[in-house]
This record gives sequence, C-alpha cells and structure tokens, in this order.
Amino acid sequence: MLNLVLFGPPGAGKGTQSQKLIEKYGLIHLSTGDLLRGEIAQGTALGLEADHLMKEGKLVPDSVVIGMISHKLDSNAAVKGFIFDGFPRTVAQAEALDELLISKAAPISGMVALEVDDDELERRLLLRGKDSGRADDANPEVIRKRIKEYNDKTAPVAEFYKGQSKFSSINGIGSVDEIFAAICTIIDKWLKK
Repeated sequence: MLNLVLFGPPGAGKGTQSQKLIEKYGLIHLSTGDLLRGEIAQGTALGLEADHLMKEGKLVPDSVVIGMISHKLDSNAAVKGFIFDGFPRTVAQAEALDELLISKAAPISGMVALEVDDDELERRLLLRGKDSGRADDANPEVIRKRIKEYNDKTAPVAEFYKGQSKFSSINGIGSVDEIFAAICTIIDKWLKK
C-alpha cells in the first residue's frame, strides 16, 4: 500500500498534484477537513462529537481525527493507498498516524514536501483569491500569517519524517508536469522497495 503525506504551505500546489497522483496511482485523497464534514453530514458518533466541539469554538482533538481516519481506512480497505493532505500538522499527530497505520500493517511510505518561497506563495494565493472567492486568499496580511503559521508549526513534522528516512523535498516552482514528474520519481523508488 502506498501512503503518502503531501506536505507544503498554502499555495504550494498540493491540490493540483493530488489530483494527478490520484489518477496515476489509484489513491484516495484524505483531507481532514473533508473527513470532518463527511462524518458530520453522516451523523456518525465521531461526527456528532466533532460538530459539538466546533459549535463551541473548540478544536477537534487529535483522537477524534485519528478515529475518523481509521474509519476511512477501514471503509476503503481494498484501495492502493492514500494521500494525506493537511494532516499530520504536528509531531503528536504524526506519531498517532504512524501508530494507527502500523496497527493496520500499512505504514506511511514517505512524505513529499513541495518547497516554494514565501513571495511566490503570496503571489499564487492572491491570484487564486481572485477566482476562488476565499477571503483568506485575497488579503496579503492574512496570507503572510498563514505561511508563517505553517513554517512555525509544521517544520517539526518534516523533521519527524526525516528521522525515519521518509522525507523527500522537491522544488515546487516550475510547470505542473515538471513537479508531477519529480514527485513520481520519488514515489516510484518507494514502490520498488
């Protein structure tokens, strides 16, 4: 099973590359935001718990998110693998995800980080904001805060995977196809192991 953590700041191109990876490798895109919304819409016990917490303005605990991921893995047991996008964001989440996946005999294959400098990220997000209608993509100050938060909080996650020799970094600036080819080169090496 191929389990990939696709890593990068807002605007790095994770969504674009995820779609291409899904098509080529037959993976399921696993976004924690989508999971939360899906569980809430289905009225599952985890969804109800998450909905209650969110309505109180509280963060959904890692244990609930891991439970949702476990449910998603179990309900898609026959797939070739998953792309984890937006999770893990902290070392504690990475450790919990590792524990879950190892218990299912499907550990993380590796992490690919899309490296894009802050100026380019800001340019991309402002451009995206013109089309998306998302307020957080239209305000340069908010964009800079999002990028800083990513850099401050998620850098330790990269170190976690480096410590397991599961970290790969590629230049996220270039054509979509060039970046995709670089990601595929890394994944194909993992698949040969």
